[in-house]
Amino acid sequence: MAETHAEEYLDVLTRTGDKTGISKPRGDVHKDGDFHRAVHVWIYSESTQELLLQRRADCKDSWPGLWDISSAGHISAGDSSLVSARRELHEELGVILPTDAFELLFVFLQKSVINDGKFINNEFNDVYLVTTLDPIPLEAFTLQESEVSAVKYMSYLEYKSVLADENPEYVPYSDDEYGQLFDIIGQRDTLKLLIEAAEIIDEIFYQQVWGSNPTLRDWLKKQSSSSELDKLKWTYYLINKSPWSCLDENKAFLSTADSAVKKLPKATRPVTGWNGLAYRSAFPLPKPPGANFYPPDMDKKEFEIWKNSLMEDQQDDAVGFFSVIKRRSETILDSSFSSEVDYLNHFGGSVHDLYAVPYSQEYQNFLEKAASLLHKAAEVTTSSSLRRLLHAKADAFLSNDYYDSDIAWMELDSKIDVTIGPYETYEDALFGYKATFEAFIGIRDDDSTAKIKLFGDHLLELEENLPLESVYKSKDVIAAPIRVIQLLYNSGDVKGPQTVAFNLPNDERIVKDRGTSMVMLKNVSEAKFKYILQPISDACISKEQLNLVDFDSFFTHTICHECCHGIGPHSITLPNGQKSTVRLELQELHSALEEAKADIVGLWALKFFISQGLLSSGLTRSIYVSFLSGCFRSVRFGLEEAHG
Repeated sequence: MAETHAEEYLDVLTRTGDKTGISKPRGDVHKDGDFHRAVHVWIYSESTQELLLQRRADCKDSWPGLWDISSAGHISAGDSSLVSARRELHEELGVILPTDAFELLFVFLQKSVINDGKFINNEFNDVYLVTTLDPIPLEAFTLQESEVSAVKYMSYLEYKSVLADENPEYVPYSDDEYGQLFDIIGQRDTLKLLIEAAEIIDEIFYQQVWGSNPTLRDWLKKQSSSSELDKLKWTYYLINKSPWSCLDENKAFLSTADSAVKKLPKATRPVTGWNGLAYRSAFPLPKPPGANFYPPDMDKKEFEIWKNSLMEDQQDDAVGFFSVIKRRSETILDSSFSSEVDYLNHFGGSVHDLYAVPYSQEYQNFLEKAASLLHKAAEVTTSSSLRRLLHAKADAFLSNDYYDSDIAWMELDSKIDVTIGPYETYEDALFGYKATFEAFIGIRDDDSTAKIKLFGDHLLELEENLPLESVYKSKDVIAAPIRVIQLLYNSGDVKGPQTVAFNLPNDERIVKDRGTSMVMLKNVSEAKFKYILQPISDACISKEQLNLVDFDSFFTHTICHECCHGIGPHSITLPNGQKSTVRLELQELHSALEEAKADIVGLWALKFFISQGLLSSGLTRSIYVSFLSGCFRSVRFGLEEAHG
């Protein structure tokens, strides 16, 4: 704390931190044990994850010579907290910063008695954080000799450790007092690393959509400043993450004339005075149904003939979520008949031209970087379940086995909520086999999560009462955990219309053994309702029923929609006795039919909950009218979109 002159007065506070209207000299406040207020200012270096500490001057009347907060001081009578924080930082360290550099993190009450009972500290501390990109050179500080004898940077994790060990060289703080600081810093560092990993996921998705997609993206960005029209093309491309419009049944809004120009100086013999061949990338007007998961000239018949020639485990790889299909002949040609490609014999002995490449090899450069970032994020988080998930997901990126990481995702219990990896198969319009990469990073909304627990807890009851023959009902439906989050960042397969919720994983093994989990994006739902659903309702719903369109009904149906992904037939037995899944049998039709099922069964589920007294009967009319408004919203997506 900053020493003050004897005449400095402090506001005396109540036990709850409110002003009493009385002020007293600082010395009397500490002698009498009055409640008062002070500021703590921490300087944190983002790049090195270090806190700046000051060593208190030896002349201090409290904790002399010990290492302490970057800067701190009492709030004088009549002064404001923020002004005091700025002044103390300037006086003690010679650092002048504007108001927007100070972030109020929390307030805690510090109680201590030292100096043989002569110094009683009942102090409300307003804790501020100043985040710098890099450490400030120590020689840049101007130390106030009467207050500070030295400064140093220390890793926040190391500082947390010395406090826990009650190191006598440091001013003591309990975990109740400063545990929040370490949690907040840990969350920020974790979020920073997670967003960096999510940006890499975005790169993978661009590549998955279409082979020339990343090149076109970079070309359009470069040309976007050329004209207003080029700027509009670039903007709409970013919305769709491809040259095909999600809201126009994937019709192309660009053409070969807009394609990227590529230069290949080695395509022919060199000619003096000629810079070499330049061409525009070929542009398919119809969106490739197989995206970039299959050779562009492969049809379903060729795939089936090849698949049927494989051993059973190889067939599983061929139709699995996490592989791309390539041509041997094309790979050999591209590698100029070299032996650099080490996975040509992945399905050794095959006479067919097709072969499968696991994602861990196809996207190796991206996934290695993302895995490294996830491991780093796991090391700085304070949540054990998040740490387990991030390590497991990083391992899955490199092993191509996502089972354990999906279990860890289902069991996640953390303030920071993360979904990252290959999941949905909507982009594979040829078979619906291949999963695209995506990332959703958010903060758990604890209040909303607690309120909707009833939906997940009654999944088995819903399954048992489904209006279908008992033979098709699952006997081992498991309650589905539901997490409500406020979305901070998403990437990858998040193009076009934004999802308001998702139900994962899609791995039938996990669905059968463990069920599914749901994540609801509440802030996205609120935005959709306010800016899309309400205006549509104003145009489409009669005035007499317009008041029945409300957010609670819209959000409640979204919850039931996601719940109903987890019930109904998943694993099935074919007439010949062969075990299969609904997804494998429906192939490219599965996504749209599954979404339609969830919509209608979700509506049925709401009626069931109301009939059982689990939801208010007053919701009945508003649920149906809000659902109708939602139909007008989703029909805009078109026939090519599973939710349309």
